Amino acid sequence: RLAADIRRDYRRLDLLVNNAGIITREREVSTDGHEMQFAVNYLAGYQLAYALLPLLEQGRAPRIVNVSSIAASPLDFSDVMLTRGYSSNRAYGQSKLAQVMFTIDLAQELKSKGIVVQALHPATYMNTTMVTSSGGTPRSTVEEGAAAVMHVVATDTPSGSYFVGQKVGTPHQQAADADARRQLRELSRKLTGMP
Repeated sequence: RLAADIRRDYRRLDLLVNNAGIITREREVSTDGHEMQFAVNYLAGYQLAYALLPLLEQGRAPRIVNVSSIAASPLDFSDVMLTRGYSSNRAYGQSKLAQVMFTIDLAQELKSKGIVVQALHPATYMNTTMVTSSGGTPRSTVEEGAAAVMHVVATDTPSGSYFVGQKVGTPHQQAADADARRQLRELSRKLTGMP
């Protein structure tokens, strides 16, 4: 519905920042039946990016920024929905690593269209409701995280880059695994019905 509203009201889109993020202590599923953190933290941004792609193609220096995390848990493609041995940290980590893997693939896919795609870990344990409600102790501020996002929005680095704060970083090794990214791409298409 959000994508439909945006397509109705705008002719072009210059910037899309996918910044949805939740942590659930117990395993929950979305209305589509997907593990909740994977659905919100990853699949929502995946689906929104493709739904808004026609507007981004019309944008001025268009860019997609996926707000990820340094937390990363490798995806086990035999149980991505974590039906066995659920761990909140693992669910969060794999959803955030999926964002980075998607960023790398989408950057390659959109290179000929001139759309830049980046991912970043903005800051560690910002003083957000998500962190404090889950019992975490903030170590940085929302303002630091926002500054990192704005840096990525404004910086001229190769599409597909991953940032830790305001510096280019190296993501989890599974992000470099082309076969793992292919499996994620196929799963994402199946789960969302998007390209």
